[in-house]
Amino acid sequence: MPANKKYLTRSPWMRLNKILAGTAGGYAVMMSFHLLLASFLPREKVIATAFFSGYILWAFLLLWAFIARNVWQVWLTYLVLTCLFALPYLLK
Repeated sequence: MPANKKYLTRSPWMRLNKILAGTAGGYAVMMSFHLLLASFLPREKVIATAFFSGYILWAFLLLWAFIARNVWQVWLTYLVLTCLFALPYLLK
């Protein structure tokens, strides 16, 4: 059964923007979250769990980029989360 046309993105630029937000933005949030964990927990344990939790977190962030109606809100959220999560690691 094909998708309902009213839910699909009509513009190819917005579709590309959602793909980039999901992959690059989700990856940045996922990496900065694990940097935040590495600044408070032992690095060996964070690296060991990042193999599993990183992929799951990135998959949810990728999915959210496609579910959200406004891709610019997704980009802003990913940018704010990346800065907040990376700040303790960068200040250390």
